[in-house]
Amino acid sequence: MTVPAIAVRGLVKRYGEQEVLHGLDFDVYRGEVFCMLGPNGAGKTTTVEVLEGFRDATSGSVRVLGFDPATQPRPLRDRVGVVLQECGFPRHVRVGELLDAWRVYYPRPRPLNELLDLVELTDEKTMLVKQLSGGQRRRLDFALALAGDPELIFLDEPTTGFDPEARRRCWTAIENLRSLGKTILLTTHYLDEAEHLSDRVAVLAEGRILMVGSTRALAARTRAPTRISFTTPKAVTRGELCLPDELDAAINSNEVVVLARDASVTVQTILSWATRSKVDPLENLAVIPPHLEDAYLRLVDENATPLS
Repeated sequence: MTVPAIAVRGLVKRYGEQEVLHGLDFDVYRGEVFCMLGPNGAGKTTTVEVLEGFRDATSGSVRVLGFDPATQPRPLRDRVGVVLQECGFPRHVRVGELLDAWRVYYPRPRPLNELLDLVELTDEKTMLVKQLSGGQRRRLDFALALAGDPELIFLDEPTTGFDPEARRRCWTAIENLRSLGKTILLTTHYLDEAEHLSDRVAVLAEGRILMVGSTRALAARTRAPTRISFTTPKAVTRGELCLPDELDAAINSNEVVVLARDASVTVQTILSWATRSKVDPLENLAVIPPHLEDAYLRLVDENATPLS
């Protein structure tokens, strides 16, 4: 059996009398993008800082690439890259010079030109750091974290404050890392980002993990509904084109959106109704599976008891 890149069992963290992490258990598998989601104060940053070795656990077991991160062993540091929420570096050096200076700290650094290509900064190699845009500086953060060719990369809210184009370029960089077989632990407040990038997601609230799984698994376990939408040639009313009572529908003239627990049964009900009502075929019929946002909001709203 493959040993996880990260294995956490019973992680507790206290500050004085205040317990902020209440016995977390989770694994991060090698080669996956694992995302931690949760509202402010959920415990995401504290958890990641324990994994990075910046904070000590009060109790529990934490292993990162087989090591206890609290001891900060050199073999672990050589195999891990970290992109913090905010990074600082000299502004009056050139991009290539800064990366070359960083690479000498590692026994087997990634070649400079490969680094630049991976984060799409090849054309900026000779630019001064101070001349870079915000998005370019963030991609430079990525390059610095990748200088030692790490196996495991921590990304703490890497696209906060970015415009849409800059976010997409960072997503491309993360996808490039996944294609290289890197393991990535990502924290973000953007649910579309987590859904686009992650293989699995952990949802935290008040220092507890509510659920871990793929987007599809989270949606299934929270019973988040499927959206079925369509339009009809004439307005749907409570009269002539009355929808079946069992459908949870929102009607806006001839536009209808139905929320379904069992999509296949509901589609059959809608099609049968359309045939009886002589509005078959329906126009613009779409079946939209639940998104991560649906599952996440249900979990956080219910927030009282972790789901098993």
